[in-house]
Amino acid sequence: MTTLGCALFATRWLQAPLYFGLVAAQGVYVYKFFNELWHLIHHVISGHADETHVMLAVLKLVDVVMIANLLIMVIVGGYETFVSRIGLQGHRDQPEWLSHVNSNVLKVKLATAIVGISSVHLLQMFVDVHHTPRHDLLWGTVIHMAFIASAAILAYMSGPMAAHEARARTVKEDPPAVVIPAQRSRGAADDDGEAAGPRSGAEQRIAAAGFPSRKLLEMFDEGHLRAPEPQVITRLGKVDFVTRKANVVLLGGPGTGKTHLAVALGVRACQAGHQVLFATAAEWGTRLAAAKAAGRLREELTRLDAYPVLVVDEVGYVPFEPEAARLLFQLVSHRYERASLIVTGSLPLARWDEVFGDSATASATVDRLAHHADVITLDADSYRTRRLEGAAPPAF
Repeated sequence: MTTLGCALFATRWLQAPLYFGLVAAQGVYVYKFFNELWHLIHHVISGHADETHVMLAVLKLVDVVMIANLLIMVIVGGYETFVSRIGLQGHRDQPEWLSHVNSNVLKVKLATAIVGISSVHLLQMFVDVHHTPRHDLLWGTVIHMAFIASAAILAYMSGPMAAHEARARTVKEDPPAVVIPAQRSRGAADDDGEAAGPRSGAEQRIAAAGFPSRKLLEMFDEGHLRAPEPQVITRLGKVDFVTRKANVVLLGGPGTGKTHLAVALGVRACQAGHQVLFATAAEWGTRLAAAKAAGRLREELTRLDAYPVLVVDEVGYVPFEPEAARLLFQLVSHRYERASLIVTGSLPLARWDEVFGDSATASATVDRLAHHADVITLDADSYRTRRLEGAAPPAF
């Protein structure tokens, strides 16, 4: 990016004070809400409030809440879309709509929210119809219908625009297949017992991914987990991290289901139309070392860009050789904010210097890997140990 381009891009930060101003405005609405609530309670206790007065007061409270919701949508969604990422990935309270919000979706949501607010205002007029001039009722209805029409037009226009964006993503994320030898001779699709013959695109992607076996998210036993909460796994299963070019890091002891989850997420990504490639950390090190020895490391890293998702399994079980550690860092660095990685490891990220043998390389790798990532620690007893404990003792 040129200096002029960087300067122009940096001007987006001029919008940041605007969003903080909206935060202050939301504080004003919080004050207004409790002020209206106090007046309502006071009138009810004093006996000066009839049913119509109560209904109008409640509608005012609903109106304030809806405007506050609109402000939150603009503050969070607008800042995330136009200024900078907030980095809520992995937060248990992350709004569902935020994961797929963009400027087009935000406009439609704002339009529908305005229609809702207008509906409340119009209802207030009809509740107090005896004290509302006919002129106000007429223009209130006309303005409300105009809001509905504009929201309908925006929603109608968003369909072709969303379809165009989807086609653009498909072209970008699913380029012509690059011939890369699979890490394993056996295909994961062979495990499902399907008859030979033409397979769907998803099945072809699963077969080409090199999974050690087919694992599904529905097969994962969440009941044995002490952490994380089941909804975290469910959210990851939407694989929206792929479109965000974010990573998933699964940490935990042996037998906690890290590889199962990594493969299951890879299968979901294949079913969502993404190319995936699976290998253990040792296999990735061997592959990149061979490419470097042949003088084509940069070409190999570029070739892997054809895969929106790479799975790096079993980091931490065996310490890396210095060369392998540097190569893995180059892989993570090359894909940073460009494509997704699913990484499984047996050690906390703070202890990866024990694996890399060099604290500087480990720190630089973790910094890029975890910046835009869901870092999930699986806390559970080994399923292999549980099976042994549950097995009946042999008869003698």
